[in-house]
Amino acid sequence: MNWQALDLSILGPAFVAGLLVLSTHVPLGRLVLKRGIIFIDLAVAQIAGIGVIAADQFGWDDSPWQVQMAAVSTAILGAMLLRWTEKRFSDIQEALIGVLFVLAATLSLLLLANNPHGGEHLKDLLVGQILWVSYEQLIPAAVIYSVLLFSWFGLKIGEKFPSAFYLVFAVAVTVSVQLVGVYLVFTSLIIPALVMRKLNGKKQLSYAFILGAFAYALGLSASALFDLPSGAVIVWSLAVSGVGASLLLSKQQRKDKVESNENLITK
Repeated sequence: MNWQALDLSILGPAFVAGLLVLSTHVPLGRLVLKRGIIFIDLAVAQIAGIGVIAADQFGWDDSPWQVQMAAVSTAILGAMLLRWTEKRFSDIQEALIGVLFVLAATLSLLLLANNPHGGEHLKDLLVGQILWVSYEQLIPAAVIYSVLLFSWFGLKIGEKFPSAFYLVFAVAVTVSVQLVGVYLVFTSLIIPALVMRKLNGKKQLSYAFILGAFAYALGLSASALFDLPSGAVIVWSLAVSGVGASLLLSKQQRKDKVESNENLITK
């Protein structure tokens, strides 16, 4: 165990990146659970990854904006395809999302087949390189997330335009997958929302965000102390923290139910 590895100059930007990802993925996760399209983020994230890989193949890797445009464009196309399938084939939507994910994942393998650094690129896409994130890199992400959150909660575009969810989702996932990787995008979206699904309103969102923030802090610290891959450790940290939080919530709910019954009896 290396206590000197707890270096805030490295862990600080990584933790802020996690908080930024959670800022959009906690509310989006609630909507994903409500719609019953659990694996949509995996599919869209993998499609966004195809855009990143394609940009690298075209030699655009030195131009961040070209990479972003390629990633966002492919993610939006994928999201619009899923919106179309939702309208036409709603009864098999989850199955179609799974098929699209597999096709996108295998296309990534094919695009990287002749790339000498293909394995490294694929690992970065899936697990991410959160420890290499800098505060400067987080500024554009923070701006994009702010616009998305304002559009969704302030302008309420989701209520005005049915397709807005897919557009917002595609852009958010595209930014997130380049910060933390596909695996963390999925766990950040699903686990906090899943654990807090029985709560209501602002309490559900705030508790889910706190759970995610705690798990990111725990995972980053553990990965630094034991010299393990940060993305994978944070995924497990989210899972273990989620189980712990679920047990605590269940215990509290049982206690509240007993107290409520006792109050009814005394009355």
